[in-house]
Amino acid sequence: MKLLFKLKQFTLPQLESYLWKAAEILRGSVSASDYKRYILPLLFLKRISDHWDEEREEGLPHQFEVPKEAHWKLISNHKGNLLGETINKALKALEEANPTLQAILTRTNFADHHRLSPTTLRLLVDHFSAISLKDKDFAEPDLLGRAYEYLLKQFALHEGRKGGEFYTPREVVRLMVRLLEPKEGMSICDPTCGTGGMLLECALYVKAKGGNPHTLTLHGQEKNPDVWAMCKMNMLIHGLSHARIELGDTIREPKLTENGKPITYDIVIANPPFSLKEWGHDFAVRDPFNRFKYGIPPKSFGDFAFIQHMIAILKPTGKLAVVTPHGVLFRGNSEAQIRKGIIEDDLLEAIIGLPEKLFYNTGIPSAILVINKSKPKERRGKVLFINASKEYEEGRNQNFLRDKDIDKIVQTFKSFQNQEGYSKIATLEEIRRNGYNLNISRYVALTNEDDIYDIVTLWEELKAAEQERAKLLESLKKMTEILR
Repeated sequence: MKLLFKLKQFTLPQLESYLWKAAEILRGSVSASDYKRYILPLLFLKRISDHWDEEREEGLPHQFEVPKEAHWKLISNHKGNLLGETINKALKALEEANPTLQAILTRTNFADHHRLSPTTLRLLVDHFSAISLKDKDFAEPDLLGRAYEYLLKQFALHEGRKGGEFYTPREVVRLMVRLLEPKEGMSICDPTCGTGGMLLECALYVKAKGGNPHTLTLHGQEKNPDVWAMCKMNMLIHGLSHARIELGDTIREPKLTENGKPITYDIVIANPPFSLKEWGHDFAVRDPFNRFKYGIPPKSFGDFAFIQHMIAILKPTGKLAVVTPHGVLFRGNSEAQIRKGIIEDDLLEAIIGLPEKLFYNTGIPSAILVINKSKPKERRGKVLFINASKEYEEGRNQNFLRDKDIDKIVQTFKSFQNQEGYSKIATLEEIRRNGYNLNISRYVALTNEDDIYDIVTLWEELKAAEQERAKLLESLKKMTEILR
């Protein structure tokens, strides 16, 4: 098919805009949650075909093998109502010819006319056929990789709460990576990697510092098969084919093992699901890897299961950053005992309180825990609390960390100093006196009426929630007595 849309070279905004128009073609035909299922495999197939042609033209070795039946030209030139079947066969042939693509591209049935009509599919194919995705068509390196990340963000925005399950806002990711400062040759793991944004940001950080990202060991694990496939594509599009991304449940079935033991890393970074209920409590009590050194988390809150897994896979000199709900900082019972153990082992380096409404899947404020198995001598026996909850840009449905907000957090963490109303260094003795409660407001002094109002409001909400819980328990008790 003749190219209908030809620029001298794509800039990033132009490419982002053109690719997102694919979603506009699908709007009204499929739900927003299905956009990615159709767009990403086609985008990947088109890119591989175009790049294969370019490599052949320039006499370069091929990154991927593209059989004749998998080339985009076959799809673009197809006539009739069997376009979906032709795409299915092309994707299958591409997977079979390239072991690194196994099970990534064939998750969507393009021949299911009940979900996507042949007419709409034809429009989608024509849309991709109208552009060239060769390296020479891009105004700068890694342009397609950045556009792919843009698509992931847009998919998450349009899916709302569900989108937060696979995408962490990039400003939060950048903050976490700057706190950890990955370097050439390091091993890095994200045990709940979603679409791979944190691993990717670590690679980009090393590259920006003049290092070679290909010297990094990049490992991740993801439970959702569709999200796992998106992550694999993300790594490949960014040229990180050496990244190892496993499919499976990190708590019940950790796949990143060697000689029967979990692999350990220099850096671990993650945004696990908040307060997951079905996290694997029954498995944890008989965990063969002894990851839950500090205790078994409660059945209804899996946060400390992921945190302890992350600690267990850290090297003796390793450091981790993890996003958590605030409940991790102060909830009682078994979580209090786990928190006590981590604090007494002097692993906790910093707690950073973030603004509310940063994430797509929850509006509640969250925190970043920085855990370091080899804290600098001057930081031992101390924990830095940072209250960054009031410094952000407000959006219509979501708030954002600005560059200056990220810079301030990072500089405060690096300097490890007290700032009135913003940060406080607490000793382990002070934390013991507080009963190992890490609620940030106990340590960082409040400075204005808004903060005080927030605490009063939250306290009232907590009391209301406790009253509702008491009512539900009483109802349950009565129902149980009736059944007897």
